[in-house]
Amino acid sequence: MDARLQALLDKQAITDLVYAYCSASDRHDHARLRALYHPDATDDHGGFFKGLASEFIDRLPEIQAPMEILHHNITNLNIALDGDYAEGEIYVLAFHRIRTDAEPMDLLIGGRYFDRYEKRDGIWKFSAKAVVADWATVNSPSTVQLDHPLVQGSHIGKPGPDDPSYEFFRLFKWGQR
Repeated sequence: MDARLQALLDKQAITDLVYAYCSASDRHDHARLRALYHPDATDDHGGFFKGLASEFIDRLPEIQAPMEILHHNITNLNIALDGDYAEGEIYVLAFHRIRTDAEPMDLLIGGRYFDRYEKRDGIWKFSAKAVVADWATVNSPSTVQLDHPLVQGSHIGKPGPDDPSYEFFRLFKWGQR
């Protein structure tokens, strides 16, 4: 196969991996998230965690418990390939609505993922991930208004399998892996 075509296929597989990471994170789908990492992969989420990605995922139920809304948006993807190894500088906007003892608060972070990927047995997965915050905005109390009349009747996203996507999509087979 032409090397340029293989590079396109590899970059698309990595792009799909990054998008799957965001979707699994937002839905608190830890089984799906775990499947995106190689068993020896590392994760550096700064003050939250630094170590094996599998151990980070084990701690996610506790970390995500107060997060009523998670919404990751990928903007720029810079991916460099070298055979079955690749690196990515991935720009992300991540919105969090966090339950507190008082009122919920909002956290919007603009940052980047510094990723390393490896293709093993023909499948690209994360071998390392580091999260970098470039800026953050905090609103306390939250400014989210899902009960506003303009939103009334809309499907509302939720963490976990109660999210409307799990019932709507047939091809993704989320929660069935």
